[in-house]
Amino acid sequence: MSDLPNFFRFFFRYRKTIMEEVKKIVTISNHQKLWFTTTMMLIILQFSNVVAAGESHERVPAMFVFGDSLVDVGNNNFLSSIAKANYYPYGCDFKSGPTGRFTNGETFVDMIGRLLGIPHLPAFADSNAVRTRILTGVNYASAAAGILDESGQHYGERYSLSQQVLNFETTLNQLRTMMNETSLSQYLAKSIAILVFGSNDYINNYLMPSMYPSSYNYSPPDFANLLLNRYTRQLLALHSVGLRKFVLAGVGPLGCIPSQRASGQALPGRCVDNVNQILGTFNEGLKSLVAQLNGNHPGAIFVYGNTYAAIGDILNNPASYGFSVIDRGCCGIGQGQITCLPFQLPCLNRSQYMFWDAFHPTEVANAILAWRAFSGPPSDCYPINIQQLSLV
Repeated sequence: MSDLPNFFRFFFRYRKTIMEEVKKIVTISNHQKLWFTTTMMLIILQFSNVVAAGESHERVPAMFVFGDSLVDVGNNNFLSSIAKANYYPYGCDFKSGPTGRFTNGETFVDMIGRLLGIPHLPAFADSNAVRTRILTGVNYASAAAGILDESGQHYGERYSLSQQVLNFETTLNQLRTMMNETSLSQYLAKSIAILVFGSNDYINNYLMPSMYPSSYNYSPPDFANLLLNRYTRQLLALHSVGLRKFVLAGVGPLGCIPSQRASGQALPGRCVDNVNQILGTFNEGLKSLVAQLNGNHPGAIFVYGNTYAAIGDILNNPASYGFSVIDRGCCGIGQGQITCLPFQLPCLNRSQYMFWDAFHPTEVANAILAWRAFSGPPSDCYPINIQQLSLV
């Protein structure tokens, strides 16, 4: 059993406890119809602390995460920014309480890390945490960050994609003091880089014509090409310093997030269709870019995460995933509130909500996305999933 992924190893090791917890959840939720696989995964992730702390995946020594608020674990706590989540009710279901994660519990990269046997990554800006935990990876993600340096600038300071790449080079300099070049090269080649970008380039740039001129200067296809060109430049920079395994998450259906639904641009109960249509060129281009990079860089593997399809499937079939509310956040008064107010009481039936606030998924939704990215078919992760990537 030693060659099985941690998920299955842990299941067999703790199957009795897991089944007892499943019974508790079903009882507490009054026999609501939960998606069984997702429930099982959440429980296994909950009980796998000992595995994550004591075992490192044989083939993946570290994970490096670049992105925005969907995967920020506290970098913005150290920046002069109004985009922060270091207060209750954020983190109300996280073991350490509020940390700067923009959800009630774990992000989907937290969960992917667990499935790889990698503990929670430290935020790059938290130098003390990085100093003691650097060898299993670092999280550079920053709320409001975009592929373009100017995206999200009205929120204040943030680490844009280009700055996150520079921050990674700082980490490399630290790693060079801990291992020789040969060891470092092998370490980087086996590590996995996850990048989650693009959302802020639309919702906090292109779709805000009163603050940003991009929609006047670029058609949707031209703007998507601009983003992809800038993205490619930074991906090649990361490749040039030694990273070889990349997961690039596409942009989800932004027209369906609570903030867009509440904008008045759609009928009640409907998504803002034209916003979702605008994203098509970017996502299609990102998938094509992955195929191109794989063809041009033997020895490296680039993976496209089809976030749009995964979230779209949940929104089209919410009951089959255990969700009863998909058009507003668990935390917030009405649909239009952007983030949770400090010490605001969130909804109690969080497992039934797709969204935590106006922008971000709940922990249960993150669990579904993590599991699909980790073990899903090529329609979820192209050309291979993260589990397969970890074994290459």
